[in-house]
Amino acid sequence: MANREHLALLKAGAVTWIEWRKKNSHIEPDLSAANLQGDNLRGANLQGVNLRRVDLGNALLVRANLSGADLSSANLYKALLIEANLSAANFSVANLSGAILRQADLSHANLIGADLSDVDLRGAAIAHANLIGTDLRGANLRDADLGAAKLMRTNLSFANLIEANLIAADLSEASLYEAEMLGAYLYKADLYKANLNKAHLTGAYLLRANLSEADLSQANLSWTNLRSANLAGANLRGANLRGADLRGANLIGVNIQEAIMPDASKHN
Repeated sequence: MANREHLALLKAGAVTWIEWRKKNSHIEPDLSAANLQGDNLRGANLQGVNLRRVDLGNALLVRANLSGADLSSANLYKALLIEANLSAANFSVANLSGAILRQADLSHANLIGADLSDVDLRGAAIAHANLIGTDLRGANLRDADLGAAKLMRTNLSFANLIEANLIAADLSEASLYEAEMLGAYLYKADLYKANLNKAHLTGAYLLRANLSEADLSQANLSWTNLRSANLAGANLRGANLRGADLRGANLIGVNIQEAIMPDASKHN
């Protein structure tokens, strides 16, 4: 449970809280399981704070510093976290459904098993974050940086990943059903056994990506760069590969039934 003194100081307002934290930098505040629903915590310094099971639903946390904080099992439903510093924070099994995280820093954060469905993560920094098994259905990740992020078995169905950076990201066994991935950067990304059924990948950069045994049936891969990509055993049934560059790609065991293939010159 939350320390009553720490909670009272936070509720007293930003100035009181900031002054107390400056004078007591050796104390690790405990706000676990506190009810902060709808509270205005704009710009608050909550770095390294124990916020396990805290209720921050609909809270205002614009530009707040939550780096290194423990928010495991916390409720952040529809919280406003624009430009917040959430680097290296622990959000395991937290509820962030519908939260606004535009331009937020989530680099190196732990989001294992968290609910991030329908979140707005446009332009967010999520590089090297752990999103194994995270629910990102319908999330808006346009222009987000997910470089080297762990996205194994993550649900990204219907997500917006237009022009997102997914360089060297691990998306093995992830669901990207009908995901919008136009112009996404997937250089050296691991998409082993990923579900890309009906995904929109027009103009995506998949150079040296691993798509072995991936389901790309009915996917739009027109004008994609698939040079030296590994497509061994992939299902491309009904896929659109018009204008795609397949030079040097591994096409062993690929199912291309009913697929629209590029010109022969593009995959010699």
